[in-house]
Amino acid sequence: MCANVLAAVAWPYANGPRHIGHVSGFGVPSDVFARFMRMSGHRVLMVSGSDCHGTAISVKADQEGLTAQQCAEKYHRIIASDLQGLGLSYDLYTSTMTENHAEVTQEIFRTLYRNGYLVKQSEMGAFEPSTGRTLPDRYIEGTCPVCGYDDARGDQCDNCGRQLDPADLIDPRSKTTGATPQFRTTEHFFLDLPALAQSLTTWIDTRTDWRPNVLKFSHNLLEELRPRAITRDLDWGIRVPVEGWQDNPMKSIYVWFDAVIGYLSASIEWARRSGDPEAWKDFWQDPEALSYYFMGKDNIVFHSVIWPGILLGVNGQGDKGGEPSEEIGVLDLPTEIVSSEFLTMSGSKVSNSRGATIFVGDFLRDFGPDALRYFIAVAGPENQDTDFTWDEFVRRVNFELANEWGNLVNRSISMAHKNVGAIPQAHDLTDADRDLLEASAAAFDEVGGSLEHARFKAAITEVMRIVGLANAYISAQEPWKLKDDPDRRDTVLHVALQVVSDCNTMLTPFMPHAAQKVWEALGGDGVWAAQPQLVEVDEGYPVLQGDYASEQARWGRVEVEVGRPLAKPSPIFRKLDPELAQTGPAWAPISQD
Repeated sequence: MCANVLAAVAWPYANGPRHIGHVSGFGVPSDVFARFMRMSGHRVLMVSGSDCHGTAISVKADQEGLTAQQCAEKYHRIIASDLQGLGLSYDLYTSTMTENHAEVTQEIFRTLYRNGYLVKQSEMGAFEPSTGRTLPDRYIEGTCPVCGYDDARGDQCDNCGRQLDPADLIDPRSKTTGATPQFRTTEHFFLDLPALAQSLTTWIDTRTDWRPNVLKFSHNLLEELRPRAITRDLDWGIRVPVEGWQDNPMKSIYVWFDAVIGYLSASIEWARRSGDPEAWKDFWQDPEALSYYFMGKDNIVFHSVIWPGILLGVNGQGDKGGEPSEEIGVLDLPTEIVSSEFLTMSGSKVSNSRGATIFVGDFLRDFGPDALRYFIAVAGPENQDTDFTWDEFVRRVNFELANEWGNLVNRSISMAHKNVGAIPQAHDLTDADRDLLEASAAAFDEVGGSLEHARFKAAITEVMRIVGLANAYISAQEPWKLKDDPDRRDTVLHVALQVVSDCNTMLTPFMPHAAQKVWEALGGDGVWAAQPQLVEVDEGYPVLQGDYASEQARWGRVEVEVGRPLAKPSPIFRKLDPELAQTGPAWAPISQD
C-alpha cells in the first residue's frame, strides 16, 4: 500500500560549515530512506533547513565582524551547497529566517499558551561573564549531577539522557571561553511538560518498535519531566507573541523550540511553493501518513518526548485538554525516531590546526559524494559510535567500491560491448545461472525490508553480497574463454548484466550519482536518479528543491533489454592512492607525532 511519508530531517546549525559527522547523522540516512520510499511508490515529503537563530550564531557573527543575520545567511548558503553536492533529495531545504517560519512558530506558541501548557517562571539564567550575553544551555558544560558524566550539557546529559538545567551542573563552564557562567534571575515562558506527562507516557508506551537507545533516552526523561524554558534573553530570534513581551527586543523564542517547529513550517512553505497551499496536510493530518525523524543521538529526547509533547499540547490532547489551532488543526505525532550515534574523527589524527574536523565541502571536492555516502552507509555510526580513519576509508573505496562493484560493472559491460556491442540474448540457463538470478531477485525483498526499518548497514551489506556472488560467477564461468560457444558466452554476459542492473537499482538510494552513471553505461537514457537543485527564491536566499517524481528509478527487477547498444564503459569509481591512508589529504593531514 502506498502512503504519504514525511522524512523530517534535523536542522543543521548555520554557524559554520558542516563536517562529515553531521551528515552521517541527519543527512545520508534520511536521503537513503527517502529515495527508497519514492522508488517503492510512496509519496515522500523530505524537509529541513538551516537553524539560524540563537546565541551560537551571535557568537560566530561577533568573531567574524558580521551581524547575526549576515552570519546565518553566509553559512546557510555554504551548508545548502554542500547538501546539494552530497545529493540529499530535499523537497524543500529552507531556513528558520523566513516570515512563514516565524508565523508558524508564533501560532504554535499562542496555541500552547491558550491551552494552558505554557507557564511563566523565574529561573537562574546563565550569562557569559566577559560579554554579559546569555549562554544557551548547550554552550554550558559540566559534570552531570545524576551519573557523574564529565561532559554533560546544560540541557541534558548524553550519557544518561537526563533533562538538566545549567545550574544543575557540577563545576559548570562556558563552552566558548571556559569561564564559570554568571547566574542571574530572569523570567521566561516554560513548556509545562508535567502537564503533558500522562498523555506522553501513554503514547510512548505504544512505540515498542523504536530503536532501543531511543526508548532508553525517552523513558529516562519521562521519569523526571519538569517545565522547560522556551524563551531566552536574546535579540537574535523570533519575537514572543504575548502582550508585554512581543515588543521587547531582548526576549526571543528559544532556538530549540523554533527549530523543531521547522518541520511543520517547512512543510507549509513547500506546499505554498508547490502551488497547492493545502498539500502539507496530507503529511501532517492523514491518520495513515507515516513520519520519520532523522537526527544524531544528541537530539533524541527533543524529538521523542519534547516535540511530541508540543504536538499533544497544540492538538488539545495533553492532560489539561484544550482546543487545536484553527489555522493549523490536529497534527500527527512521529511514527519513528531514526537516530544515529556519533561519527568521530579522533582516529584520523587530523591536525589540531583544523580542530580534528573533516568538512563536507572539502571531502566532496576531492572524493565526490558516492565514496562518502557509501562509507557512511556501510561503516557509519548507525548503532554505535564509529571513528572515521583515512585508512578505513581508503580500504572501503579501493577494495569494495572499486574492486568489487566498479569491477563488476566495468568487466560485464566491457565484455558485452566487445563481443556483441549490445545487451546479448540469453539462451539455455544452467543451474549456476538460475541460482545467481534467483539470489539477486530475492535480495530486493530483503534489502527493501531493511530499508523500510531504517537498517541501512544490513541493506547495503546484502547488496554487496550479491555483487560478490556475481563476481564469483563471472570468474567461474570465464566468458572470455567461450569464443567457440557464443550462445553460452552471451548467456553468461546477459545474466551478469541483469544482476548488474539489479544491484544498481538496489544501490541507487545509497549512491544515486553512481547509479545514474551505471544506468547510462547499461544503455539507459534520461534521469534515473534525480538530484536536488539549488534555487534562489524571491525572498533573497537559496533553497534546495527537486523534481523526483519524474525519475525512472523504481524498486524491483527491470529486465534488461536485449539488443540495447552498449558503449565502452568508463570506470565508475577511481582508486585512491594508498598513501592517503598514511598521510590524509592536505586539508586534513594525519599528524605524524
